[in-house]
Amino acid sequence: MGEVRTKPPFPFEAGQKIHIDGGPRGGDWEVIGVTERKVKLRCPVSFKEFNWDRFCYCYEVLVGVERPGRD
Repeated sequence: MGEVRTKPPFPFEAGQKIHIDGGPRGGDWEVIGVTERKVKLRCPVSFKEFNWDRFCYCYEVLVGVERPGRD
C-alpha cells in the first residue's frame, strides 16, 4: 500500500511571530488576525499586511528566540 502524509492546520494565534522558509510567503511575519478561513500577517520590516487563506506547514516551536531564522 502507498504512503500517506498529513499536515494539520497550523494553530495560528494573534501575536505570534513566525518564520516561513521558502516559497512566496517566505520570511518573518507577525500574526495579527485569525478567522476560521483566513490569517492576516504583517511584515515586521515593511509593515505591509496580507490576508491569506489559512495554510498548513510542518513546524517547530523555538523558545528564547527573538526572530526565527536569525543568529
